[in-house]
Amino acid sequence: MSSHSRPMSAVIEVVLPVFGIILAGFLCGWRRLLGEDSSRALNGFVFYVALPALFFLAMARLELDDPSLVPFTLTLTGAMVIPFAFIVVLARQFLGYRLGEVSMHGLSGVFANTGYMGIPLLLTAYGEPGVLPGVVATVFNGAVVIGLGTAVMEIHRSEKSGFLPLFKTAGGGLARNPLVLSAVAGLVVGQLKIPLPAALVTFCEILGGAVGPCALFAMGLFLVGRSVTRGALEVAWLTIVKLLISPLIAWVLAFHVFDMDPLWAASSVILSALPLGALVFILAQQYEIYVQRATAVILVSTLCSVVTLSIVMNYLGVD
Repeated sequence: MSSHSRPMSAVIEVVLPVFGIILAGFLCGWRRLLGEDSSRALNGFVFYVALPALFFLAMARLELDDPSLVPFTLTLTGAMVIPFAFIVVLARQFLGYRLGEVSMHGLSGVFANTGYMGIPLLLTAYGEPGVLPGVVATVFNGAVVIGLGTAVMEIHRSEKSGFLPLFKTAGGGLARNPLVLSAVAGLVVGQLKIPLPAALVTFCEILGGAVGPCALFAMGLFLVGRSVTRGALEVAWLTIVKLLISPLIAWVLAFHVFDMDPLWAASSVILSALPLGALVFILAQQYEIYVQRATAVILVSTLCSVVTLSIVMNYLGVD
């Protein structure tokens, strides 16, 4: 087996279950086994129950003393912020989207599936040492990026109410948001070294483990009767940004700007090259903004990533 086919085989092994869960949700929706509003109900479970448990435990366990953590996080941030800004400007200029649509359009071009695909790939590529960068990226993506995205959605929801009422309403919504509250609570617990009861840890682990499968299954339910080809040019553009431009920026930052451990540097490029994560769908459906486009980008980018991720991993010398 060639060195190129080994990374592709590893990627396929991770991608196939992703499509399998989406297909299972689609078939259940197509056969009307779970009721008309099952996708929204499952989405609500992820947003209000499973994700907060995942965020709380992940933030409570986060170690902040690794010397590669800061340059690694800056690399991931740059690989998201730079293309995000470019995407947002184009969306506002040529598509005329409002704040909520612009933000979801931008997220759909930069948010990576670090948890459900990134961690398994890094584990396959580098063994146990590869897990930590994947976990850090997943916490960063989930708690920070989705937290900021939620803040923007709250502002969008309140933007017609005037300047001062806007910030009052948006701030109140953000202060009550379960994702933000759970992440902040976990960070406080972790930094104060407060021991967590074993039962609470198990509770959070079980619920947190449901996030990926439930989000993908809900996406499959949502797809019933909807087109994934509408807005094909927009979907193609966002897929190119996600799979090609974002990892290229990460490569420049990781290997030519910042100084970090080679494993962390390579991991940052692989994680930036991942397809769009399902949490963007969860956020889009929760606020009923950009749902169809986000779903299409997730499907298309996941399919195309079999080739692009294999090339990236082969270039980085992953056997």
